[in-house]
Amino acid sequence: MSTSNRKPAQPKEAPTEPFKRAVGGAMRAIAGRAELDISFANDRPALIGDKARLPEPPRKMSAADAAIVRGHSDSMALRLSCHDTNVHRRLLPEGQTARAVYDAVEQARVESIGSRRMDGVASNISAMLEDKYHRGNFQDVRDVADAPIEDAIAMMVRERLTGMAPPASAKPLVDLWRPHIEEKAGATLDTLTGRIEDQKAFARLVRDLLVKLDMAEEAKGEPEADEDQSQDEQQSESEEQNQGETEEQSSTEQAESSSADESTQELEDGMADSEDGPTGEMPEEDEGSDADDSSESSRPPPASGRDSRVSDYKLFTSKFDETISAEELCDAEELTRLRAYLDKQISHLQGVVARLANRLQRRLMAQQNRAWEFDLEEGTLDPARLPRIVIDAQQPLSFKHEKDTNFRDTVVTLLIDNSGSMRGRPISVAATCADILARTLERCGVKTEILGFTTRAWKGGQSRELWLQSGKPPMPGRLNDLRHIIYKSADSPWRRARKNLGLMMREGLLKENIDGEALDWAHKRLLARPEQRKILMMISDGAPVDDSTLSVNPGNYLEKHLRFVIEEIETRSPVELIAIGIGHDVTRYYRRAVTIVDAEELGGAMTEKLAELFEENGPTRGRKKRAA
Repeated sequence: MSTSNRKPAQPKEAPTEPFKRAVGGAMRAIAGRAELDISFANDRPALIGDKARLPEPPRKMSAADAAIVRGHSDSMALRLSCHDTNVHRRLLPEGQTARAVYDAVEQARVESIGSRRMDGVASNISAMLEDKYHRGNFQDVRDVADAPIEDAIAMMVRERLTGMAPPASAKPLVDLWRPHIEEKAGATLDTLTGRIEDQKAFARLVRDLLVKLDMAEEAKGEPEADEDQSQDEQQSESEEQNQGETEEQSSTEQAESSSADESTQELEDGMADSEDGPTGEMPEEDEGSDADDSSESSRPPPASGRDSRVSDYKLFTSKFDETISAEELCDAEELTRLRAYLDKQISHLQGVVARLANRLQRRLMAQQNRAWEFDLEEGTLDPARLPRIVIDAQQPLSFKHEKDTNFRDTVVTLLIDNSGSMRGRPISVAATCADILARTLERCGVKTEILGFTTRAWKGGQSRELWLQSGKPPMPGRLNDLRHIIYKSADSPWRRARKNLGLMMREGLLKENIDGEALDWAHKRLLARPEQRKILMMISDGAPVDDSTLSVNPGNYLEKHLRFVIEEIETRSPVELIAIGIGHDVTRYYRRAVTIVDAEELGGAMTEKLAELFEENGPTRGRKKRAA
């Protein structure tokens, strides 16, 4: 039978495409933003400006899977339609713990508005929350030290506003905190319902709630009622200024992003065929990133106006701190299992990062130029000079010697944030990128050290217990047990340390982060090295946070110390410091830094920043650049 008249087959549409279109349409309608850019990916959901990333639906989607995706969509849409960023920022309290509660309760407010108006939205958000807390294993929590108070308060606020009980997987978490919260702030919680539509009044009540919960130190500085009018008058002027800054920053971002297009495209291609795997993360909005995302800065932070060489940072005790190798925290069999799990989690990404690393290797090897010294009395026999001996037997043998290149006498330290906020995709990608870069740099003769930092416990551990037994002296300083982890020492070959990176996948390892002390620790290790050039790369996704320390010290206590350590390294140390922020603007801390939105961009950012450093004419040029 002839087939000459057969029409070419139309490309078959993926079964989830109609669902994605429906979700996108509903999201734009609820948000009231027709221009909203919506994408689906196997990464944690995120909302940044007018760009939303939703979970990729499974190929064989159940009703529960669909409700979870819709829940993330509805949550973000309500954030866009019912949330005023200017009001939120103006009433933002001091201190990381207070801010975490403030943000979580505001998200509960906007989600409750939609849940009260539409039953379908209420059902979707309930499914999304149940999935989130189930994947976080909060149904098994037995101690308040493992139960984030901001989640407990948010679920109790949602209960008050909608009448809906917390999700089953979050009930143990809420039950642990409920007696304490009800006793101190139950009356304030009862007043929130009448202010749900008024964000400003609602935020003021939340600040009162923080005071009732003994967060008064972090909730200071609340604007008085009679200041609101003048603030509102200034708001329009501020918005116009911010708009101009945003437009200027956008053009800068466009120029900067063009140099990274190739790396980004490779990463996106690597993600295209990845296996389905929900992240179990909540939608998040980086409100300060509208004009800052993927930006790079070489400007120093503003001067403090005083001598920054003296720090008032102190430790209550260091007797419970530990610096420990990965092998001591986990036996060999479990490390092997965790490494296999890590490889499986990001198998689709390894090839992408490996290509970027190979590009870095080619750039490094190209700098060697194979410089030789000839006509030496000893060294490697020079075959090019042998014809001279054949012609004249009296001629002496000639030897040559290859000159050493500057970049070979280099050591690189990768310092990875091991805090709880890195759980999931970010820590998996960070571990893989560190692994592949260590292997690449080793091929080029550059020694690499991989370190991690976290705390031994939530909410203070033994340090806090000792503080309580000592009568709670005021302003105790850092109040938690540090855990600094050596995954790979600089002198250890990559093949021996490879499986150690699997430790980052261990449940319960990632807790809180005290960045200043970790940076100082890694810096001192580098100073003790004999190499001529020393490079320190910090990889983090947020500012330092330790609830125990911040609850009994000023709210900026840890951040202030981090700035002090950074300034000391950048202005007084031969160590070259780079920082990469994952979804968090680190350019306000570090002079040489880059901020990325997705964890998948980490491999490209790391290789590009290292390549930039190696292309400079050694450490001397770097110091001059910083001093300029």
